Amino acid sequence: MIHLFEPAKQPGAPIFLLLHGTGGTEQDLIGLVSLLNPDAGYLSVRGEVTENGMPRFFKRLAEGVFDEEDLALRTARLIEFVKEMSRTADFSLQDVIPVGYSNGANIAANMMFEERLFEQAILLHPMVPRRGVTLPDSSQVRIFIGAGANDPICPASETEDLKQIFEQAGADVDVTWSNHGHQLVMPTIEAAASWLVQK
Repeated sequence: MIHLFEPAKQPGAPIFLLLHGTGGTEQDLIGLVSLLNPDAGYLSVRGEVTENGMPRFFKRLAEGVFDEEDLALRTARLIEFVKEMSRTADFSLQDVIPVGYSNGANIAANMMFEERLFEQAILLHPMVPRRGVTLPDSSQVRIFIGAGANDPICPASETEDLKQIFEQAGADVDVTWSNHGHQLVMPTIEAAASWLVQK
């Protein structure tokens, strides 16, 4: 997979798994790293699917309607890639924290639906990737969700549903709302940075 990797600057500092939104690239979210934790490293991945020339992590059938077969395939590939990178780049999976935005947040959530890989996650403007599935035990897992109260792409009900699904699996979920739409805004990033150090 096309990616960028930077090791952590301090032992035990996180490796952020950066997952961009539709039309983004592996460059998009690197600026968030220093804002979230200046000592962190990152593994930033480009989605393997293109939609009208725009990179994505999995196919969709329409706006907000996911191709679940492709989602399952791409999720499995991304999980295996992260595991392989942890071996070859010599970092612990326990130090990996996904930071996903929009389409990237959706595949990050779906990775967590499949396996208990991560102990923490930052999901920015996610939707529910799949419904009617049983999640792995997520007790002691911490999840930050950044959502926009006026988000036209990701309705508030999606945020509330995803929070409930994770909580039913035992996760501790913190939702921070902004009075904005689907864009990333600094107050949300600052809230995520504060949330990270509350552990």
